[in-house]
Amino acid sequence: MASEQYLKSFTGSQTGRALRASWRKILPERVITVVMVLCTMMSILTTAGIVLVLLFQALQFFGEVSFIEFITGTHWKPLIKPQHFGVLALVSGTFLIAILSMVVALPLGLLSAVFLSEYAPERVRRVVKPVLEVLAGIPTVVYGYFALKFVTQQVLQPIHDGILIFNALSASIVMGIMILPMVASLSEDAMRAVPRSLREGAYALGATKLEVSTRVVVPAAFSGIMAAFILAISRAIGETMIVNIAAGNIANFTFNPFVAIQTMTAYIASSSTGDNPTGTLEHKTIFAVGLLLFSITLMLNLLSQYVVRRFREEYE
Repeated sequence: MASEQYLKSFTGSQTGRALRASWRKILPERVITVVMVLCTMMSILTTAGIVLVLLFQALQFFGEVSFIEFITGTHWKPLIKPQHFGVLALVSGTFLIAILSMVVALPLGLLSAVFLSEYAPERVRRVVKPVLEVLAGIPTVVYGYFALKFVTQQVLQPIHDGILIFNALSASIVMGIMILPMVASLSEDAMRAVPRSLREGAYALGATKLEVSTRVVVPAAFSGIMAAFILAISRAIGETMIVNIAAGNIANFTFNPFVAIQTMTAYIASSSTGDNPTGTLEHKTIFAVGLLLFSITLMLNLLSQYVVRRFREEYE
């Protein structure tokens, strides 16, 4: 009997120690899981809150202003009598800036990515890539004054006498420089992910480095490069300070880069200074424009995800 009791107590103590040891392993994992779930829920709830606020305020705005007038009108003067609420004046300025900045950023960024991925020695790459990415850390307000004081007054005005101090072209050039590191870095990462065996196979067939870069690496990394392009466009559409300082803040429905324009982000920034009392129609225009801007960037992000899934190349 004594031996049986001893055996039960020994087995029980062994089981208790095993349970405590298993809990010591499981508990941290469960705590980490709960923390990650809470962080995920926080981001989801924050996004839902933003959408609900925009929708609520925008619906109040459209209760007083025709939605058709809003999306088809070309005159935007919500603060001046008689008032006009044609958001196309802001949309045209936004896309003009985005398109012109892409003309600067996309070719330069892609060529930089090809150089870093295929031509640059490893020592050069380790130095050049961080230096290039430093551009992304410069405050956008600095870019804005650089566009205004240097690009416009020192570069563009001596070339084109009729260009205004505030214009879309200088803002677009500097914005293209600002988003160039995003295009270059993301595209270079996509190219570096292409297996080395594809390059070696092309070299074995007698291809030159240029042919390997343009006909093998770039097509194989197409999905990543396109995703970088679309994300860069989203970044250009959402930029505020450069266009707020250098583009002029005049809502013109035009595609002339030499005149002043206003973008959706610049209008939101300039109209959120407290001059428009809360609850007024003028104040609600901020949320209507914000909802449209949110919808555009959301569609671009969904397009980016579709491109990545549609054209992704998987290698073993």
